[in-house]
Amino acid sequence: MTEINLQVEEKDDRIDRYLSQHLRDLSRSRIQQLLEQGQVQVNDKLCTSKKVTVQSGDRISITIPEAKPLDLQPEAIPLDVLYEDDSLIIINKPAGLVVHPAAGHESGTLVNALLAHCTNLAGIGGVQRPGIVHRLDKDTTGAIAIAKTDQAHQHLQAQLKAKTAQREYLGVAHGSPSAESGTIDQPIGRHPVDRKKMTILPVDKGGRTAITHWQVRERLGNYTLIYFQLETGRTHQIRVHSAHIGHCLVGDSVYGSGRSVGVNLPGQALHAWRLRLQHPVSGEWIEAIAPLPPAFITLLDVLRRRTAALTPRHP
Repeated sequence: MTEINLQVEEKDDRIDRYLSQHLRDLSRSRIQQLLEQGQVQVNDKLCTSKKVTVQSGDRISITIPEAKPLDLQPEAIPLDVLYEDDSLIIINKPAGLVVHPAAGHESGTLVNALLAHCTNLAGIGGVQRPGIVHRLDKDTTGAIAIAKTDQAHQHLQAQLKAKTAQREYLGVAHGSPSAESGTIDQPIGRHPVDRKKMTILPVDKGGRTAITHWQVRERLGNYTLIYFQLETGRTHQIRVHSAHIGHCLVGDSVYGSGRSVGVNLPGQALHAWRLRLQHPVSGEWIEAIAPLPPAFITLLDVLRRRTAALTPRHP
């Protein structure tokens, strides 16, 4: 348990705003939670309302309970760490690793691994857990950022909402797009029949705005290496959008044709290649690049050899 004492020196302000400006390690929502839980006193009197106005000279006392342990077991699963400090960690996620526990995946997830790896988790919302800011599908590989503190969690979420954080992917798709680049602006929602799938769905029927920018990186016969940049982060967004324009990702058994390319892939050929974000404390820009996984490299090598073999040689 931690106790913090402050004396108000500035002009009057709402207590939740005042505390969020002076306690940078706590998010405003966490401060409001502490107020509701009766953990804040003003001039030795209990304060439970976030709308109370504090005046110059007021004495504020805040008690922060120890973060409750999460009802999940830490598991010593090896992690490929691209960046780490006291505020956040960026992992190069392998294929097959589920990000968060859910029905059918109660253990063996990235969260279980992080609980074992991060021994100094401050916790999110009073619970000792890593803050998942964005997710990657089970079989999508690459860079994923996780917050270690409440403040970092809020800051990173705000960056994604404001579109200042950049998420860049590389994928191998079937076919060869007629254009060199483009933008797919089609809303995505839960499939009305198959609830495990997402689909293009009008906003008035429950779809949410989804925007994907793409650019051809390399044409490989009847396949294409494509660079994707997300403007929004809907579930299965790149996979659904790629299928929508007629160029589903290689290895995608859910949204693709299931055609084999002769390479043993663990899932869809989609890799979160680069993640660029602003550090939640220092404000400096961080760029994490996740090396391509072996199966992705093998796929490119095979497709390049096939393309070269089919290219006519001039005397």
